[in-house]
Amino acid sequence: MLLSLIFLIVLVAAIVGFVFRHEIKTSFESNLELALKDYNATADPHSVAVDTIQSTLHCCGVQNYSDWEKTEYFSQKGIPTSCCKKQDDCSDQDLKDPNKAQLKGCFFLVTSTMESKMSVVAGISFGIACFQVNLLVWLRRRAG
Repeated sequence: MLLSLIFLIVLVAAIVGFVFRHEIKTSFESNLELALKDYNATADPHSVAVDTIQSTLHCCGVQNYSDWEKTEYFSQKGIPTSCCKKQDDCSDQDLKDPNKAQLKGCFFLVTSTMESKMSVVAGISFGIACFQVNLLVWLRRRAG
């Protein structure tokens, strides 16, 4: 019985994730825009997340680096160091120069990375579901 419940929960979660994938993208995009707007280069979780995404994926802004130009942070300091093409060699002068920024926006890179990994997640989930179904069938036959 418990295995059946777990199987149904996994199945429903997969269906909901597939059906609402566009809403998830839209929500991520709006949250990323909000994180840029509120960015302050301190240790708050949203700023850390923005820096991590930008430095890991070598991207800048939501759609591109010009998203930073609409922020208060940019008017005071320029782009964040995590946006620089050469992060280890990025002076205060470079932060004011958009030509030193990564050209690609982060939204497309994050969503395309997620989508490329979804096939792996879906395959693993399908394998687990098949195992659960086979186990259920085996348990029912054994019980009688």
